[in-house]
Amino acid sequence: MRPPPKARATRGFPDEEETSPMNLRNIAIIAHVDHGKTTLVDRLLQQSGTYRDNQRVVERAMDSNDIERERGITILAKCTSVEWADTRINIVDTPGHADFGGEVERILSMVDGVIVLVDAAEGPMPQTKFVVGKALKLGLKPIVAINKVDRPDARVIEVVNEVFDLFAALDATDDQLDFPILYGSGKNGWMGATVEDNDKGMRPLFDLVIKHVAPPVVEEGPFRLLGTILEANPYLGRIITGRIASGSVKPNQAVKVLSRDGKTVESGRITKILAFRGLERQPVDLAEAGDIVAIAGLTKGTVADTFCDPAVENPIQAQPIDPPTVSMSFIVNNSPLAGTEGDKVTSRLIRDRLLREAEGNVALRVAEATDKDSMEVSGRGELQLAILIENMRREGFELSVSRPRVVLTKDDNGQLLEPIEEVVIDVDEEHSGVVVQKMSERKAEMMEMRPSGGNRLRLVFHAPTRGLIGYQGELLTDTRGTAIMNRLFHGYYPYKGDIQGRRNGVLISNDQGEAVAYAMFKLEDRGPMMIEPGWKVYRGMIVGEHTRDNDLEINVLKGKQLTNIRTTSKDEAVRLTPPIRMTLEKALAYIEGDELVEVTPKSIRLRKKHLDPNERKRAEKTKEMVA
Repeated sequence: MRPPPKARATRGFPDEEETSPMNLRNIAIIAHVDHGKTTLVDRLLQQSGTYRDNQRVVERAMDSNDIERERGITILAKCTSVEWADTRINIVDTPGHADFGGEVERILSMVDGVIVLVDAAEGPMPQTKFVVGKALKLGLKPIVAINKVDRPDARVIEVVNEVFDLFAALDATDDQLDFPILYGSGKNGWMGATVEDNDKGMRPLFDLVIKHVAPPVVEEGPFRLLGTILEANPYLGRIITGRIASGSVKPNQAVKVLSRDGKTVESGRITKILAFRGLERQPVDLAEAGDIVAIAGLTKGTVADTFCDPAVENPIQAQPIDPPTVSMSFIVNNSPLAGTEGDKVTSRLIRDRLLREAEGNVALRVAEATDKDSMEVSGRGELQLAILIENMRREGFELSVSRPRVVLTKDDNGQLLEPIEEVVIDVDEEHSGVVVQKMSERKAEMMEMRPSGGNRLRLVFHAPTRGLIGYQGELLTDTRGTAIMNRLFHGYYPYKGDIQGRRNGVLISNDQGEAVAYAMFKLEDRGPMMIEPGWKVYRGMIVGEHTRDNDLEINVLKGKQLTNIRTTSKDEAVRLTPPIRMTLEKALAYIEGDELVEVTPKSIRLRKKHLDPNERKRAEKTKEMVA
């Protein structure tokens, strides 16, 4: 492939910025998870001259978070910018998981256009529908890019028709339905007007952005900026990123912060203004309306607040965020092994960390429980909460967390409502029967079944959120790892009744110490283990899964009885079955209401909420009496 001719590739030094103000375009790249957003940004940065010719560049440069790199997903929205044909294009890379939809909803208020990236084989998926719907309501004009057209199972024409049908179903205007289309491969670094037009690199996409996306609308009046992304910096303190709606701002300028209801949160001075130049943020001496910048110097302003000139009285209206659907209890770790692996174990430290997270994540709600030793955290889904827990354990926290619970509500007539999700499952035809059966057991209603190419079916369900907790692993087992499930919040609907949970009981340790291989070998007929020999266990800790539906206390500490009598027969070799490996997400989905997951920087353990067996019996009797 012949590389595209490079545009004037300035490096964005502050003095250049002041002497020659540039045309601006602000765009967001939105798509379903794994459709190639971050890889596309990589190619845009490379072909715009942002990198030096000899510069070593990591793959998926925008995924800077460790967990993002490990999992291959985007969790946090991030900004970058490129220069093309004397125009600066600010690009926002957004998450693709519905659990992080709060990030996407905030970001769309900063941009004037969107690139809707769609996989040429999978077509529009639930998260595509979610973010496109939000973008269309804001009046943003989309550019559709059909990605991965080089896939052997690509179905380009059908996917274009599906995108048009999706736009029409979301009540797009005539202008929005008249969207331009590009075809290409982000991985191979090209986009074109046709599938065969693959020799111009990313130039057609750059040119189309400049032509199709309108310049930012600049309002009259003094400086105003709506906070969109919050982060902490050890040197600069709180950094707020957003788009300047009106006026201009300089370092040391006096500003105030208005909350959503118009109350003054604080007043202060801006210490530094950072503009996005490629992957770097560079200090500038002046930022004007329309540009996306980060400002530092204020200590209380947060996301959805308006940062403005002291003369401004009315805040910028922030977009409403969809409510959380799942909640969990974050509890102080009170197990016998508490404090042995982490250094942040007190309720005060856990509370401060969760409140700090809620400041920057508008899709998260944190409330203190009545017992003062736990916090109720509500979010969009188990994945969002699991990522938060994973970040906390990497920071040295120890805590216990409960099973995810759905957030129920009531309508005006007092009827109980629960969150319902739209579930899209792509599965081989031979496994479709078991999927339909399992979903019906979880009170799901099938809305659609159609072929998706390659002897696969696309099944669409409306299912209660509580029925989907823990189903991902079971789905992969039932379909031999071939099914793909995607979920999206659909709305609140009448409560659908009881859903059967885990069918098996658990094996519980009846003493504290280190597990012994001999004891575990003798207990293997009771059920598969979740621990290995030498692991520390304690009374009330879950060490395995029972083959029956009741819980059973066992002794995994009992060693072989030794004698001083020699025999000619050799001892039996102890060969243990490999244990069940519990990841954080798997553990959260596995536990029941009377169990907890103990999370430390080194371990993930399952335990009963009441470690003492007598307390467990009393709690069970109390529960039965209440019922």
